[in-house]
Amino acid sequence: MEGAVKLGLLSVIFFASQINCQEAILHISSGDSYREYCIVHNHSWTPLSETLDDAVQYPLVNWTSTLLCNASGILPDLVKGKALVVTRGECDFSQKALVAQSLGAKTLLIASNEDLTTPSANDSEYAKVNISLALMRYRDFLEARQVVKLYAPPYSKIDPSIAVILLIAVVTVTLGGYWSGAYERDRLNSGVADTEGGDNKADSGQLSLYSPLKVVIFVAMMCGMLVLMYYFYYVLVYIIIAIFCLASASALFSCIDAVLEKIGCGTLSFSVRNWNFSVRSILLAAVCISITVVWAVYRNEDRWIWILQDLLGIAFCLNFMKTISLSNFKICVILLSLLLVYDVFFVFITPFFTKVCICLFLFSRFSGLEQYFFFTYLTPPSEKLPVVMRVPRFSAWAQNLCGMQFSILGYGDIIVPGLLVAYCSRFDVWIKSSKKIYFVSCCIAYLLGMLLTFAVMLLSGMGQPALLYLVPFTVITSAVVAGCRGEMKMFWAGTTYEVRQAEKIQCFDSCSYVLSAFKQSSPCFCDS
Repeated sequence: MEGAVKLGLLSVIFFASQINCQEAILHISSGDSYREYCIVHNHSWTPLSETLDDAVQYPLVNWTSTLLCNASGILPDLVKGKALVVTRGECDFSQKALVAQSLGAKTLLIASNEDLTTPSANDSEYAKVNISLALMRYRDFLEARQVVKLYAPPYSKIDPSIAVILLIAVVTVTLGGYWSGAYERDRLNSGVADTEGGDNKADSGQLSLYSPLKVVIFVAMMCGMLVLMYYFYYVLVYIIIAIFCLASASALFSCIDAVLEKIGCGTLSFSVRNWNFSVRSILLAAVCISITVVWAVYRNEDRWIWILQDLLGIAFCLNFMKTISLSNFKICVILLSLLLVYDVFFVFITPFFTKVCICLFLFSRFSGLEQYFFFTYLTPPSEKLPVVMRVPRFSAWAQNLCGMQFSILGYGDIIVPGLLVAYCSRFDVWIKSSKKIYFVSCCIAYLLGMLLTFAVMLLSGMGQPALLYLVPFTVITSAVVAGCRGEMKMFWAGTTYEVRQAEKIQCFDSCSYVLSAFKQSSPCFCDS
């Protein structure tokens, strides 16, 4: 059941989007006094000056009594050459901008009582817009004076938080792979391998993916889940939060319990009506549940809650890599390849035939500069998906003005390559490799893939689907190591034990069929 919950939650992890949006500053002055407010615009449609001195000054005209979906009731002479402020609602941002442009306005500010979501539409709609367009909070407009300037200070592309994100990713993948290998070693040493098939659960805590068909069905379900998120986000987001709380609390318990077991922390047990209870487990469960409840209650308190979210996220990823095992390299290649296509498709392809990319819709719940691998956002919306690692940006200029900003990393960029790293770690156990050559080489490949992802993103200034680099690096590196060692056949099909178990199961199935046909009840004997 726990494995099924993890597979269900994994289907909402792989969202990402390339979005050219950015927060900016609205400088409002009256005489010698001025105030500055945070606004949101789309840089590809509304390029703004980078400094206040270069920004153009416009008189401010208040038309918040209208939605500006048409030009009725507004005289062009009143708004020509000025910054027009209207209320958000009813029609698209692009339609409001075209109406304002036809009236002669130079800038359109849309006052919003809702969260600041990035202006989004097909590029063709905004190709006709030649004026500045931005969103501001309605409460900020109430404090506005007479004259406004809009400018967008440049961001530092390289932020120290990127190094922290990289460290979290590499350490999580490495620990998850190591734990999976250690778990497999304990399983074999305890004799479980002699009693259970390689394509079944090793015990109640592990689930193995062994069928290519099941992998294809799983990826298809993920696509379906993403489409459902597009249409029913405001309902499903709460379901996902609830699933995340259950899965992360269980994962945190498993991780801490494994550490306590490793260091030899004893347990005190007692019985109540033939039920045995462990004091350590009860206390640990209380701590893990408390941490999860605190996160759930304060999940939108960005100043400090990111610490708990990262802790729960690391535990979730670690437990996922230990619990979900891929039975052979063939399954690894199929799963990672499908998820690579899935990732690239929803990032690069969907914007060409949807008005707003599905991922853009989901991430428009945030406000600010949003990019695929890491992005920053403004004041948090009412709810967001808890499927990312978050680290506050150290060099953000708008940290106080626009709200706390973060560099983030999706769980999918850790879990998907991590499943291959975990398989390599288990394969080292199967072949009794003392140097852990497969595990070490795959971890190094993951690190290089992450570095390349960052480099391409920073150099191009565009969001990148991380799996586009991580999957080839890890898959090709693992295949090269297996080929150089002459173990490709075994690496591809799994261990000889896995093959023997599959043959044994097939033998029993065939024997049972024959005996059933002849109405015999004699036992089957298959060579082990």
